[in-house]
Amino acid sequence: MAYQAPVDQIAFILNRIVSFPELSGTARFAEATAETMTAVLAEAGKLATEVIAPANRAGDLTPARLENGKLRSSPGYAQAFRALAEGGWIGIAADPEHGGMGLPQALNMAVNEMIASGCLALQLNPLLTQGQIEALEHHGSDELKALYLPKLISGEWSGTMNLTEPQAGSDVGALTTKAERAEDGSYRVTGQKIFITWGDSDVTENVCHLVLARLPDGAAGTRGISLFMVPKFIPDEAGRPGIANDLRVVSLEHKLGIHGSPTCVMSFEGAKGWLVGEEHKGMAAMFTMMNAARLGVGVQGVAQAEAALQQAVAYAAERVQMGPIIRHPDVRRMLAESRAEVFAARAICLGCAVALDMARATGSEEWAARAAFLTPIAKAHGTDVGIRVADTAVQVHGGMGYIEETGAAQYLRDVRITAIYEGTNGIQAMDLVGRKLADGGAAAMALLDEVLDGAKAAQSAEPELANQLWQAAETLREATQELLEQDMPDRFAGAVPYLAAFARVLGAHYHLRAATGGGSKALARLYITRILPQFAADLVAARAGLADLEALDDAVLLGQMAG
Repeated sequence: MAYQAPVDQIAFILNRIVSFPELSGTARFAEATAETMTAVLAEAGKLATEVIAPANRAGDLTPARLENGKLRSSPGYAQAFRALAEGGWIGIAADPEHGGMGLPQALNMAVNEMIASGCLALQLNPLLTQGQIEALEHHGSDELKALYLPKLISGEWSGTMNLTEPQAGSDVGALTTKAERAEDGSYRVTGQKIFITWGDSDVTENVCHLVLARLPDGAAGTRGISLFMVPKFIPDEAGRPGIANDLRVVSLEHKLGIHGSPTCVMSFEGAKGWLVGEEHKGMAAMFTMMNAARLGVGVQGVAQAEAALQQAVAYAAERVQMGPIIRHPDVRRMLAESRAEVFAARAICLGCAVALDMARATGSEEWAARAAFLTPIAKAHGTDVGIRVADTAVQVHGGMGYIEETGAAQYLRDVRITAIYEGTNGIQAMDLVGRKLADGGAAAMALLDEVLDGAKAAQSAEPELANQLWQAAETLREATQELLEQDMPDRFAGAVPYLAAFARVLGAHYHLRAATGGGSKALARLYITRILPQFAADLVAARAGLADLEALDDAVLLGQMAG
């Protein structure tokens, strides 16, 4: 079955579950009306279904490649990308001053989901460009904004993020790439970066690299890092791509999935660059891009789950083994649980996006804290669900799921990276129990108060489901208080299961809201009855601390029997 954009499902969540209509009541997003939302989703859904999705399989079978140092993209990618760019979809949330639409991130993320369902490897290109646009809007000089933003927003140029080095992954402060000041006010950047998504491109005229590097007087660690704009081609006086900069693609990585996305090893050899933000303050600027990308990656997980599930449902309806297998109890269980998981993960991601929008529109610290708290949950849970559902979709296909011709395995291979890049899910969980609980748990408790209020409001309509959710939220509140009393190493040891527990409670909250607001009561009942109870086991692990892990010496981990 070909992918069909779930426009109605996304619209339902935006309208009924995550308070998107509130945005049109703000001055900043007054144009984000119901009519605008409907039109945007319909057009983007058509693009994803009819133009983007057909390129997906070709990208898997014919990966991006280097020929004589020049990148060659997968068949169909250039045409699909041009349709995406010419439709204005890259700049949907960008500032109108430079050619963007100025619409909410919630709409942008909804569009991104459909495009990523169509072809994840291609969608990575505009996702990174959107992150770069946001970083420049917040931290770029007026000159950089005027030169780069119109080209990035139009899709004439694309953007990348250059952090990782062979010895500096999560420990960004260990980077060795250096920058030196030049007499003309620019800088010369020298070093090597790895894992650079779409580090080169033949679908855009120029590739604009945001590169972290250290100046000679930069302090050790992350505090001494600066951020530089280093284009592939140096713009001429008219703002067109001019002479080639002193950088090159050393090689492309051979990967498990997303074959159509060129993952580059980049070498900067005294390349000319321009400072973004202040010297030695590069991490602040880069975090602007990273935070936008983290929510976007959570959406990618949902996107791949949706596409994989659609194919699995179609296969189950057609495959006959003592009747259509969609009627077999265990197959039906797999499909139903997957659909419930996708709904919950999508609502969490869109809820996070609405919180970001409300924070920008109102300046509210409460909305900003909510968005910050939800970001690691959206990223980690969205991608965990993506992997689980894609894996389940292979299982629904049975032996045919393991055969590449069906395409089921591609979703699992492609989505697997989402739990790793833009900060591994373990890093997200540690961020949640570390920085995001540094407010004494205020943001967490505010969310739980909302969940409890929702359960009370649903008491008359769905008493059994409301009671289960109310008890889960109270238990999670108690566990959160206990975590706040733990030392940080103990918190970190239970961070991943704590994030999973919080996500399940939020998912149940959104399902119950749907059940009382015109959505599927049966799906809500299934989630709250079958999936929500797993939060209790998660909290047992979250409360366990570090002691049992420390008790295992390395010899036991290596498989050696010890007393």
